[in-house]
Amino acid sequence: MEFVKKATLLSGGVDSICLTYGLMPDIAYTIDYGQTVAEREIYVSKYICELLNIEHKIIQINCRSLGSGTLADADNLSFAPSEEWWPYRNQLLITFAAMMGIKDGVTDLYLASVKSDKFHKDGTGEFYKLINDTVSYQEGGLKVHCPTLSYYSHELVSKYNVPIDMLTIAHSCHISNLACGKCSGCLKQLRVRHELKID
Repeated sequence: MEFVKKATLLSGGVDSICLTYGLMPDIAYTIDYGQTVAEREIYVSKYICELLNIEHKIIQINCRSLGSGTLADADNLSFAPSEEWWPYRNQLLITFAAMMGIKDGVTDLYLASVKSDKFHKDGTGEFYKLINDTVSYQEGGLKVHCPTLSYYSHELVSKYNVPIDMLTIAHSCHISNLACGKCSGCLKQLRVRHELKID
């Protein structure tokens, strides 16, 4: 039987919490790449991993000077598809996680992009096919998966039967470690809470 060791990228948002709960990976990685909300993402991710008894690793590489938009507290580029858009962000995060994962013996790396993310090129099935081809082509053969592309966030909760209590701590704000209630991340989370009838 082929040896498999799974890892997820866990940001502490609803989507990555659902995937981590459903997959129960060997390791979850949270990356502090200089985003404005890193502190809260790490706090939530650590809490979820302790709850699920999953090994949690934090990767810290400050790339804020390369970012754009609200996540970097910087101006948007003219062709940015959204206020939080950061050039090559998923590619960057996958590279960092793959670099750590290959040292940890990880064979399969999982991310949680959903249906509503496809207006970003790096939230599409085509992107994940290309990035898997690129990463798995290289030494170690690590594979990249995104099994959540066909679902909206609230549908992931049902798919993986995630306890609602676990989602109340999720953090999706792009601007602050305390939810601002106004950015696109917060508005997305409010929509999910409405769909799930969470007060």
